[in-house]
Amino acid sequence: MFVSTLGIPLIPVLVGIAFLSGVGITTVGPGGIFVTIALYSLTGIPSGTVAGTAHATFVATGVVGSAAYLHSGELKTGDARVLVLVLSLSSAGGALIGAHANAFVPRATFGLLLGLVATVTGITIVYREKRGLSPLYEVDASSRTGRVALGVLGLALGIASGVVGVGGPVIAVPALILIGVPMLPAVAVAQVQSIFIAAFATAGYGFRGDVSVPLAVLVGLPLLAGVVVGWRVAHVVDPRRLKLALGVVLIVAGAYIAL
Repeated sequence: MFVSTLGIPLIPVLVGIAFLSGVGITTVGPGGIFVTIALYSLTGIPSGTVAGTAHATFVATGVVGSAAYLHSGELKTGDARVLVLVLSLSSAGGALIGAHANAFVPRATFGLLLGLVATVTGITIVYREKRGLSPLYEVDASSRTGRVALGVLGLALGIASGVVGVGGPVIAVPALILIGVPMLPAVAVAQVQSIFIAAFATAGYGFRGDVSVPLAVLVGLPLLAGVVVGWRVAHVVDPRRLKLALGVVLIVAGAYIAL
């Protein structure tokens, strides 16, 4: 329904943004947020449909991104498996809570929250890269205390992602880096986690009828193509340059949406 009302000029814009978003998802994590921003700012559809449709596309990107990083080996270590298990299970429940909470968030407030998530994520990335800072907190995934901390983190990430309709990697990758997980493993773990967040959030939004299948297909296909390209880029380009560029774009886009 929404695709037929978009207009011909807008369709290639959404396709292009979706492709670049996919590249961002598997290079540095925070890429899917641009799909949510584009749907919110360009289509005028209800915020619930924005979030629900975006999450529907993130299920597929999570599967493809996980398969790619499993192939390149980042998900085959013991620590990565513990991170995947704890974060995925805890964030699934959080995503359902977030999807339910979105129904009580007005569209203007949704835009403000989305802008704040983008801006804070961008500032965090740029600041820490420029300063060359060490992790804020080292989490030992092999200890019980470490797993509890990861569970709390996963729940919080799931709720935040569910409410504003952004993929898990958008906030999971910066969060994992802040607790000492290296760049590529952080991106890899976030791909698996995003499957659970997106699937449970989509189920919550779908139950309310807030998922546009035609629109999800329109942006989902180029998004998947970008995910494959991004995985290849992540293994040949300096991650620091990618993170700085993405951080700046997130700050600008977030400020635009919030205002």
